[in-house]
Amino acid sequence: MASSSDRSSRDSGGDSSDDAVTGVALGITQERGDWHVTRLDDSALTSLDDAARQVRSLRAEGASFGLVDVDHEYFVILRPGPSGLRLMLSDVTAALDYDLAADVLDELNVEAPDLTDEELEETDPWGEGDMAILEDLGLPEGVLEIIVSETDLYADEQLQSVAERMGFGAQLERHLPDT
Repeated sequence: MASSSDRSSRDSGGDSSDDAVTGVALGITQERGDWHVTRLDDSALTSLDDAARQVRSLRAEGASFGLVDVDHEYFVILRPGPSGLRLMLSDVTAALDYDLAADVLDELNVEAPDLTDEELEETDPWGEGDMAILEDLGLPEGVLEIIVSETDLYADEQLQSVAERMGFGAQLERHLPDT
């Protein structure tokens, strides 16, 4: 995630068209204590419904969840379950530029911030959603909150920190594009 001073250099320049979005969407599964990382279709970068569908289609005896890094600006953790879709968005302000982030906020019943460009420049990003989304898998809520608050890191770096703490850092790194 870019710091507030870096956010003015977003590649999308405020254009939220689907073909301008880059990043990586990954499905994470755990089988017999081993983590597996699978690349999801790029459609998960722009569609929450598609990302959730792809994560639901992962076959695993254990846990499964999705990690979506969009333009290295923000990330989404999604975890479908019997009680519904659990979500965590690393940067609420991303909803001003990205449809996926706006869809996550809609699903969470949280309004997107109403900020001018000047206010956005002066505002540090903040996370929203279920910070305990991975707690039962070994990532305490407080640790995820700290990772999200590290605004000097980009989204892929934050996700790498999540993966390392959970024990699948090497597998995740193989799927991240070179930066």
